[in-house]
Amino acid sequence: MRKRIDTPAGGMDLVILRYGTGPGILWIHGGGYVTGMAAMVHYSMGKMLAKRFSGIVVSPEYRLAGTSPYPAALEDCWEALKYMFKHADDLGFDPQRLIVGGESAGGGLAAALCMYARDRGGIPVKFQIPLYPMLDCEDTASSRDNHAWVWNTKRNHRAWKKYLGEMRGASSVQPYASPSRQTDYRGLPPCYTYVTDGEPFLDETLKYVEELTKAGIEAKADVFHGRMHAFDALFWTKNAREARKRLIGEAQKYLV
Repeated sequence: MRKRIDTPAGGMDLVILRYGTGPGILWIHGGGYVTGMAAMVHYSMGKMLAKRFSGIVVSPEYRLAGTSPYPAALEDCWEALKYMFKHADDLGFDPQRLIVGGESAGGGLAAALCMYARDRGGIPVKFQIPLYPMLDCEDTASSRDNHAWVWNTKRNHRAWKKYLGEMRGASSVQPYASPSRQTDYRGLPPCYTYVTDGEPFLDETLKYVEELTKAGIEAKADVFHGRMHAFDALFWTKNAREARKRLIGEAQKYLV
């Protein structure tokens, strides 16, 4: 179902899928911050987890960077998270099992939102699932001169330019905009993610998990061989089946 909520920006739609009274999952769609829609949740790992663990998944129709650069998307995701926590009883899920996840740019927003929620206080996020997340506005060894399928260096540069707007190229990009700029990872939720070894976001994904681990946060990344970004969308392939299996295993610690 769709639910319209009030926000400071004038309102936003949420796509809500209910499968039980277990965990509540805020799932943020990908698309490089410039494309995509909330309805993509129907084909996401967020839906799979909600069904598997008899919970609810909520996907926000956040503003896209083509017309609304940072911080619009993050602000919208924060409003969605606040709505979920405040209306947990109405939505029918356990507010102590509140999960934030997403894929690609949605994974980047998931990481940023966990930082934002930690710093603002009041909403306990139990677990984060930023799958192959878009975290670093600057080139890394894996995102530089990368010509992989689905996402590559050229598209990455174009998307970050749109998302950051006037902030692009600034020496003080905020961690909420580019989570790889974070210097304090303490107090963030435990994390699980996966990525392929030939795609642009390999290095920033592994660095994120490394920094969480150094801060004493339980975090893990599984790396699959391949060059395809969003490889789990090809759900019939061996890698996608194995990724789904591992995600269920890691999520079970926090969603049950």
